[in-house]
Amino acid sequence: MEITKKALVIEDEENIAELLQMFLEKDGYVVRIAADGRSGLEQAKSFAPDVILLDIMLPKLDGVQVLKRLREEDGATPVIMLTAKSEPYDKVFALESGADDYITKPFVPKEVIARVHAVSRRTERAADETRNNKILEFDKLLINLDSYVLLVDGKKIETPPKELELLYHLAKAPNRVFTRNQLLDEVWGFDYFGDSRTVDVHIKRLRYKLDGVSDQWTLKTVWSIGYKFETERDASDSDETLI
Repeated sequence: MEITKKALVIEDEENIAELLQMFLEKDGYVVRIAADGRSGLEQAKSFAPDVILLDIMLPKLDGVQVLKRLREEDGATPVIMLTAKSEPYDKVFALESGADDYITKPFVPKEVIARVHAVSRRTERAADETRNNKILEFDKLLINLDSYVLLVDGKKIETPPKELELLYHLAKAPNRVFTRNQLLDEVWGFDYFGDSRTVDVHIKRLRYKLDGVSDQWTLKTVWSIGYKFETERDASDSDETLI
Protein backbone atom coordinates (compact mmCIF):
# COMPACT_ATOMS: atom_id res chain seq x y z
CA MET A 1 0.00 0.00 0.00
CA GLU A 2 1.36 3.41 -0.99
CA ILE A 3 2.16 5.74 1.90
CA THR A 4 0.53 9.17 1.68
CA LYS A 5 3.03 12.02 1.68
CA LYS A 6 2.13 15.23 3.48
CA ALA A 7 3.40 18.76 2.89
CA LEU A 8 2.79 21.95 4.86
CA VAL A 9 3.11 25.29 3.08
CA ILE A 10 3.52 28.25 5.45
CA GLU A 11 3.11 31.25 3.15
CA ASP A 12 1.07 34.44 3.49
CA GLU A 13 0.91 35.25 -0.24
CA GLU A 14 -2.21 33.40 -1.32
CA ASN A 15 -1.31 33.04 -5.00
CA ILE A 16 2.11 31.55 -4.20
CA ALA A 17 0.66 29.19 -1.60
CA GLU A 18 -2.01 27.95 -4.02
CA LEU A 19 0.54 27.48 -6.81
CA LEU A 20 2.75 25.38 -4.53
CA GLN A 21 -0.28 23.42 -3.36
CA MET A 22 -1.24 22.63 -6.96
CA PHE A 23 2.21 21.33 -7.89
CA LEU A 24 2.65 19.38 -4.65
CA GLU A 25 -0.76 17.73 -5.00
CA LYS A 26 0.08 16.85 -8.60
CA ASP A 27 3.20 15.16 -7.20
CA GLY A 28 1.08 13.08 -4.83
CA TYR A 29 1.22 15.14 -1.63
CA VAL A 30 -1.65 15.93 0.70
CA VAL A 31 -1.17 19.65 1.32
CA ARG A 32 -2.19 22.07 4.03
CA ILE A 33 -1.60 25.82 3.96
CA ALA A 34 -0.97 28.20 6.85
CA ALA A 35 -0.99 31.96 6.25
CA ASP A 36 1.02 33.05 9.30
CA GLY A 37 3.79 31.72 11.51
CA ARG A 38 1.68 30.98 14.55
CA SER A 39 -0.89 28.87 12.73
CA GLY A 40 1.97 27.24 10.81
CA LEU A 41 3.46 25.97 14.06
CA GLU A 42 0.09 24.65 15.19
CA GLN A 43 -0.45 22.81 11.91
CA ALA A 44 3.07 21.39 12.01
CA LYS A 45 2.16 19.72 15.31
CA SER A 46 -1.30 18.47 14.34
CA PHE A 47 -0.64 17.58 10.68
CA ALA A 48 2.85 16.03 11.13
CA PRO A 49 4.03 16.83 7.57
CA ASP A 50 6.83 15.01 5.77
CA VAL A 51 8.18 18.31 4.45
CA ILE A 52 7.59 21.99 5.25
CA LEU A 53 7.90 24.91 2.82
CA LEU A 54 8.36 28.00 4.98
CA ASP A 55 8.35 31.65 3.95
CA ILE A 56 10.67 33.95 5.90
CA MET A 57 8.51 37.10 5.85
CA LEU A 58 5.38 36.06 7.75
CA PRO A 59 2.90 37.83 10.04
CA LYS A 60 2.70 37.05 13.79
CA LEU A 61 5.88 34.94 13.80
CA ASP A 62 8.48 35.27 11.06
CA GLY A 63 9.93 32.23 9.33
CA VAL A 64 13.17 32.17 11.30
CA GLN A 65 11.26 32.17 14.61
CA VAL A 66 9.04 29.39 13.30
CA LEU A 67 12.06 27.37 12.18
CA LYS A 68 13.80 27.69 15.55
CA ARG A 69 10.70 26.49 17.38
CA LEU A 70 10.27 23.63 14.93
CA ARG A 71 13.86 22.54 15.51
CA GLU A 72 13.38 22.68 19.28
CA GLU A 73 10.37 20.38 19.07
CA ASP A 74 11.08 18.28 15.97
CA GLY A 75 14.58 18.16 14.58
CA ALA A 76 13.98 15.70 11.76
CA THR A 77 11.30 17.18 9.48
CA PRO A 78 12.97 18.75 6.42
CA VAL A 79 12.30 22.47 5.99
CA ILE A 80 12.78 24.45 2.78
CA MET A 81 12.83 28.22 3.26
CA LEU A 82 11.06 30.49 0.75
CA THR A 83 11.91 34.17 0.58
CA ALA A 84 12.13 37.19 -1.70
CA LYS A 85 15.53 37.99 -0.18
CA SER A 86 18.49 36.94 -2.31
CA GLU A 87 21.55 38.31 -0.51
CA PRO A 88 24.14 35.63 0.42
CA TYR A 89 23.85 36.65 4.09
CA ASP A 90 20.14 35.76 4.12
CA LYS A 91 20.86 32.33 2.67
CA VAL A 92 23.59 31.65 5.24
CA PHE A 93 21.34 32.89 8.05
CA ALA A 94 18.55 30.52 6.99
CA LEU A 95 20.94 27.57 6.81
CA GLU A 96 22.48 28.42 10.18
CA SER A 97 18.99 28.53 11.67
CA GLY A 98 18.50 24.90 10.68
CA ALA A 99 16.92 25.00 7.21
CA ASP A 100 17.60 22.07 4.88
CA ASP A 101 17.38 24.19 1.74
CA TYR A 102 16.70 27.75 0.62
CA ILE A 103 14.82 29.03 -2.43
CA THR A 104 14.49 32.67 -3.50
CA LYS A 105 11.43 34.14 -5.14
CA PRO A 106 10.50 34.17 -7.95
CA PHE A 107 11.03 30.44 -8.42
CA VAL A 108 10.09 27.74 -10.91
CA PRO A 109 7.59 25.38 -9.21
CA LYS A 110 9.18 22.31 -10.82
CA GLU A 111 12.49 23.26 -9.21
CA VAL A 112 10.77 23.44 -5.83
CA ILE A 113 9.40 19.92 -6.36
CA ALA A 114 12.88 18.68 -7.30
CA ARG A 115 14.26 20.13 -4.07
CA VAL A 116 11.44 18.54 -2.08
CA HIS A 117 12.42 15.21 -3.59
CA ALA A 118 16.08 15.79 -2.69
CA VAL A 119 15.46 16.59 0.99
CA SER A 120 12.94 13.74 1.22
CA ARG A 121 15.51 11.25 -0.06
CA ARG A 122 17.99 12.56 2.47
CA THR A 123 15.46 12.03 5.27
CA GLU A 124 14.70 8.51 4.09
CA ARG A 125 18.39 7.67 3.88
CA ALA A 126 18.96 9.00 7.40
CA ALA A 127 16.04 6.90 8.64
CA ASP A 128 17.62 3.81 7.07
CA GLU A 129 20.89 4.54 8.83
CA THR A 130 19.04 5.07 12.09
CA ARG A 131 17.44 1.63 11.79
CA ASN A 132 20.93 0.18 11.45
CA ASN A 133 21.96 1.58 14.85
CA LYS A 134 24.62 3.98 13.61
CA ILE A 135 26.85 4.98 16.52
CA LEU A 136 30.43 6.28 16.37
CA GLU A 137 32.68 6.85 19.38
CA PHE A 138 35.94 8.77 19.67
CA ASP A 139 37.76 10.42 22.56
CA LYS A 140 35.19 12.63 24.34
CA LEU A 141 32.83 12.32 21.37
CA LEU A 142 29.80 10.13 20.68
CA ILE A 143 27.76 10.49 17.48
CA ASN A 144 24.50 8.56 17.74
CA LEU A 145 22.53 8.59 14.51
CA ASP A 146 20.13 6.08 16.03
CA SER A 147 18.67 8.64 18.41
CA TYR A 148 20.14 11.77 16.79
CA VAL A 149 22.22 12.60 19.84
CA LEU A 150 25.65 14.23 19.97
CA LEU A 151 27.62 13.88 23.21
CA VAL A 152 30.70 16.07 23.61
CA ASP A 153 32.81 15.37 26.70
CA GLY A 154 29.79 13.59 28.19
CA LYS A 155 27.36 16.47 27.60
CA LYS A 156 24.47 16.39 25.15
CA ILE A 157 24.86 19.12 22.53
CA GLU A 158 21.79 20.25 20.64
CA THR A 159 22.60 19.70 16.97
CA PRO A 160 20.34 20.05 13.90
CA PRO A 161 19.94 16.79 11.95
CA LYS A 162 21.93 17.97 8.94
CA GLU A 163 24.94 18.92 11.08
CA LEU A 164 24.87 15.55 12.81
CA GLU A 165 24.56 13.69 9.51
CA LEU A 166 27.48 15.65 8.07
CA LEU A 167 29.66 14.93 11.11
CA TYR A 168 28.71 11.26 11.03
CA HIS A 169 29.48 11.01 7.33
CA LEU A 170 32.95 12.48 7.83
CA ALA A 171 33.70 10.53 11.01
CA LYS A 172 32.67 7.14 9.66
CA ALA A 173 35.58 7.42 7.22
CA PRO A 174 38.38 8.89 9.40
CA ASN A 175 41.16 10.70 7.52
CA ARG A 176 39.39 10.43 4.17
CA VAL A 177 39.16 13.72 2.31
CA PHE A 178 35.71 14.62 0.95
CA THR A 179 35.19 17.37 -1.60
CA ARG A 180 32.37 19.82 -0.99
CA ASN A 181 30.49 18.40 -3.98
CA GLN A 182 30.83 14.88 -2.61
CA LEU A 183 29.38 16.00 0.70
CA LEU A 184 26.52 17.79 -1.04
CA ASP A 185 25.78 14.64 -3.03
CA GLU A 186 26.17 12.12 -0.21
CA VAL A 187 24.70 14.05 2.74
CA TRP A 188 22.15 16.37 1.11
CA GLY A 189 21.17 14.18 -1.84
CA PHE A 190 22.53 13.61 -5.34
CA ASP A 191 20.59 16.39 -7.05
CA TYR A 192 20.72 18.87 -4.18
CA PHE A 193 20.62 22.38 -5.61
CA GLY A 194 22.77 24.04 -2.96
CA ASP A 195 26.34 25.24 -3.30
CA SER A 196 29.60 24.82 -1.42
CA ARG A 197 28.63 27.59 1.01
CA THR A 198 26.06 25.15 2.44
CA VAL A 199 28.81 22.74 3.50
CA ASP A 200 31.03 25.55 4.82
CA VAL A 201 28.24 26.92 7.00
CA HIS A 202 27.58 23.54 8.61
CA ILE A 203 31.29 22.84 9.15
CA LYS A 204 31.66 26.23 10.83
CA ARG A 205 28.81 25.46 13.22
CA LEU A 206 30.23 22.01 14.03
CA ARG A 207 33.65 23.49 14.77
CA TYR A 208 32.09 25.94 17.20
CA LYS A 209 30.74 22.96 19.14
CA LEU A 210 33.80 20.72 18.84
CA ASP A 211 36.78 23.09 18.97
CA GLY A 212 39.42 22.07 21.52
CA VAL A 213 37.48 19.07 22.86
CA SER A 214 40.19 16.50 22.09
CA ASP A 215 43.71 16.35 20.72
CA GLN A 216 42.99 12.95 19.18
CA TRP A 217 40.67 14.15 16.40
CA THR A 218 39.59 17.32 14.64
CA LEU A 219 37.68 18.63 11.61
CA LYS A 220 40.27 19.70 9.07
CA THR A 221 40.17 21.76 5.91
CA VAL A 222 42.11 20.42 2.96
CA TRP A 223 42.69 23.64 1.05
CA SER A 224 41.08 23.89 -2.38
CA ILE A 225 39.62 20.38 -1.96
CA GLY A 226 37.28 19.96 1.01
CA TYR A 227 37.19 18.49 4.52
CA LYS A 228 38.08 15.44 6.57
CA PHE A 229 37.65 14.11 10.09
CA GLU A 230 41.29 13.69 11.07
CA THR A 231 42.24 11.25 13.80
CA GLU A 232 45.45 11.21 15.83
CA ARG A 233 47.22 8.55 13.78
CA ASP A 234 47.04 10.69 10.65
CA ALA A 235 47.66 14.10 12.21
CA SER A 236 51.45 13.88 12.24
CA ASP A 237 51.49 13.49 8.45
CA SER A 238 49.00 16.25 7.78
CA ASP A 239 49.84 19.62 6.23
CA GLU A 240 46.26 20.88 6.05
CA THR A 241 45.13 23.91 7.99
CA LEU A 242 42.29 24.19 10.47
CA ILE A 243 40.02 27.15 9.87
